Amino acid sequence: MFPLKPFQRQRMVIAMLLAGFSSLSHALTFDDALRLAQTKAPQLEAREAAVAAAQSNALPAGALPDPKLVLGVDNLPVNGPDAYSVSRDFMTMRRIGVMQEFPNGAKRKARVAVAQDKVAVAEAQTRITRLTILRETAIAWIARKTVEQELAHMDDLRAENRLLDSAVKAMLAGGKGTATDAVMPRQEAALIEDRADALRTRREQAIATLKRWIGAAAEEPLQGTSPDWPISHDVLAHSLHRHPELTEFDSKERMLDAEIGEAQAEKKPDWALELAYQQRGPQFSDMVSMQVSFDLPIFPGSRQDPKIAAKRAERAGLDAEREATLREHTAMLESDLAEHRRLANAVKRQREVLLPLADEKVALAMAAWRGGKGSLAEVIAARREHIDTELQVIELEGQRRQVAARLYYAYGDHPGAQP
Repeated sequence: MFPLKPFQRQRMVIAMLLAGFSSLSHALTFDDALRLAQTKAPQLEAREAAVAAAQSNALPAGALPDPKLVLGVDNLPVNGPDAYSVSRDFMTMRRIGVMQEFPNGAKRKARVAVAQDKVAVAEAQTRITRLTILRETAIAWIARKTVEQELAHMDDLRAENRLLDSAVKAMLAGGKGTATDAVMPRQEAALIEDRADALRTRREQAIATLKRWIGAAAEEPLQGTSPDWPISHDVLAHSLHRHPELTEFDSKERMLDAEIGEAQAEKKPDWALELAYQQRGPQFSDMVSMQVSFDLPIFPGSRQDPKIAAKRAERAGLDAEREATLREHTAMLESDLAEHRRLANAVKRQREVLLPLADEKVALAMAAWRGGKGSLAEVIAARREHIDTELQVIELEGQRRQVAARLYYAYGDHPGAQP
């Protein structure tokens, strides 16, 4: 065996590296897309930051206000020859002290509850965002998978068209058929390319939508298929109350109840304690003083009561909003279930009835044309119907899976879990 020259060794190394890179190319499965969506979507990062902010705000919620440093001068003359003199020969006292305010216990407890419920609301909104991202990622992945299956079917149709074109040329060479028969396969080929162009556009749109949730990985080739979730009316209807947008109202209601309690606690007086040290002249003793002050909420009709009424009005509005949301999702659930049933029936009908009939029609038209009893136009029309039926099966199955994904990630028993 002859030794390799330096440039030959370099080429071999490069070839091996390229082979290694090609073997490391990653295909995007359905589960991969969901995992990437939960790590790459900026919407989820924003929600998680909001949870962290709410948790940080909850830490000082029940703490006392910061103490205040008090500096002052007492018994300062304001007239006479010693006006505004701070000489220590007089009764003038320099004062330094500390004051601490003590909000009433009910108010502090209510503030803690409000802060904790704000964390719960932020967490509920994060769950809503996460499930929305999972749902939209699943739908986008299925949409791309569907259109790529249709594009793959276009290659089979092109091959069949070439076979038909060869058959037509052979028939014409044998003195059968008409001159216009030679044009029809080319017309069909043009129609196939029109459909392929439309499908490629849909594929690019699906990739763009998927890229919104998972980034550049959306351009990787797809692998595998999506789960075929079992859809049960009774199970989903029973799980309706666990929809994230409905469970969010629980946290909001608790937060408003705590805010109502905080507003009611403003009717109870807060108090403050002040301790001070007072320094006088050398001929006088220094002094200390203690002072206690209380709030006087003696005008609740114009101050506290309107705040309480406002919070109660918000609470009533939230109850009405919850009922409206429940009705909306009930209607959406019934509508999606009806659409899923329609699509499931349509897919079954296409596969079991219409597609076999289309196959039979193409076979009969081809046999009639080859026997000289039919026209090529009838063959082309039958093949076109067959194309429509096959593509319709793929399209309807993709739509059914998209509706199933929407139902699963909205109303399923475990909508946050990956399948």
